[in-house]
Amino acid sequence: MILLINACVRAGSRTKRLADYLLSQLNDTVAERRLSEITFPAVNEDFLRRRDSLIAKGASDDPLFQYAREFAGADTIVIAAPYWDLSFPADLKRYLEQINVVGITFRYSSDGIPVGLCRAKKLFYVTTAGGEYAPTDYGFGYVRELAKSFYGIPDVRLIQATGLDMIGADESAILQDCGRRIDETVSLSDISD
Repeated sequence: MILLINACVRAGSRTKRLADYLLSQLNDTVAERRLSEITFPAVNEDFLRRRDSLIAKGASDDPLFQYAREFAGADTIVIAAPYWDLSFPADLKRYLEQINVVGITFRYSSDGIPVGLCRAKKLFYVTTAGGEYAPTDYGFGYVRELAKSFYGIPDVRLIQATGLDMIGADESAILQDCGRRIDETVSLSDISD
């Protein structure tokens, strides 16, 4: 099962179109979480107290952890997140706060080092930007480090189309070129791993 984490908010999102194309190439069952339709609880002291209490009790089946369980159990993760104000939409950060759960998506070794507990071996991060300035450290880099260092997902790939809103840009050609790169990135051997 592929988990699509959809952080796109605009109708006709170019990021979502690219993610949909990627999903068609991966050819598996997809569960989508449209983040703009989820009301996440505020991460405040009361939330943290409740979460920590549930973790201490080993109550990983509590509804509070539904997104963490789903994330940990997915075979492949696809995140669709446009490059937005030097990062990604805030809903994606809220989602990451919900899935970052000790005992579900990761645990700590006896040395205090995170050890990933997620099933997925691949995470695809799909993004678009209107301009050419879209440094990967601020959005993709953050997700890549969480995936590799905490969740144990070894193969984290960036799929990106930039310059879409530049004067004279051929949006269609840029998206088609990105589609060709998706074709190159996803091969039959990649899918069967």
